[in-house]
Amino acid sequence: MPIITKKSETFLKKYLNNASPTGYESSGQKLWLDYLKPYVDEYHIDNYGTAYGVINPKHKYKVVIEGHADEISWYINHISDDGFLNVIRNGGSDHLIAPSKRVNIHTKKGIVQGVFGWPAIHVRKGADAKLTPTLENIFIDVGAKDKVEVLKMGIHVGSVVTFEDEMLVLNKKYYVGRALDNRMGGFCVAEVARLLKENKKKLPFGLYIVNAVQEEVGLRGAEMITQSIKPNVAIVTDVTHDTSTPLMNKKNLGDVKSGKGPSVTYAPAVHNKLLDLIIDTAEKKKIPFQREASSRRTGTDTDAFAYSNGGVPAALISLPLRYMHTTVEMAHKDDVENVIKLIYESILKIKNNHNWKYF
Repeated sequence: MPIITKKSETFLKKYLNNASPTGYESSGQKLWLDYLKPYVDEYHIDNYGTAYGVINPKHKYKVVIEGHADEISWYINHISDDGFLNVIRNGGSDHLIAPSKRVNIHTKKGIVQGVFGWPAIHVRKGADAKLTPTLENIFIDVGAKDKVEVLKMGIHVGSVVTFEDEMLVLNKKYYVGRALDNRMGGFCVAEVARLLKENKKKLPFGLYIVNAVQEEVGLRGAEMITQSIKPNVAIVTDVTHDTSTPLMNKKNLGDVKSGKGPSVTYAPAVHNKLLDLIIDTAEKKKIPFQREASSRRTGTDTDAFAYSNGGVPAALISLPLRYMHTTVEMAHKDDVENVIKLIYESILKIKNNHNWKYF
């Protein structure tokens, strides 16, 4: 039986199509909380927008399952006298994919549409034949005649820009769109809460289902919320690179392939005993999984949880993703379901008297 229901997938499409740029996640968080509320006992939002629901809120022992809500975007950094807009990154936005993309500029007057322009191939000759996009030369055109008209539209320096596109299902196997990194993680932890409720599972601890903000600019939301919750254990989900596609170096990046299950990571921040529990669970429940390693840091919210509050046992379960930080990020449906299964089954193995001591 598939885990993801039609209702779940309807929410997922709405959630992915909604813009939730770093620092401006509020609309996405409202959608996420509305979906989560029936499955938790209470919910909270912190000062910067991290949202979380709690099952068994009065229990002293606290387990976190977490994804992050924000997506990469751009800031308007300069408006030329003739009405063209220059940008800087908000997170790890890729300047190489920008030309010819449609964009939404978020203003207090509402969405203003625009495009990343680029010189036609006909005129790129001679010294310009090898012209490539850089952060310094990409620009947005909103059809304005000058700077005055741009300002009248409600656009100003600091306005946030997101790419315009919608989720699709490719070949009945893959979810495709922008911001699967890592709104898909928020979806997965919400689905775990739904399964617990529907299957009437009783937990011997408080479960905190967290959708953190500002991961794309340095794990900031997780840094804040771990200090507020002070968890005893944290299982984080994020995305990882599917290295089976062209131009990927498996020797450097690891050997991970979509459709073969979630990936578990070996890293200094990952607690060995918690990782063992997750792997044992996967093997006993016959949940397919893959392995990878990070030499210094995972680059995910796992690091923020692990190194907080004197040290929190933390582990990372990752969803293989193709074309990360583009508008066509791809995740296999089976992998999404198996991320949900692995988190769900793993937390059912956690006890409130677990000995997480190093040895």
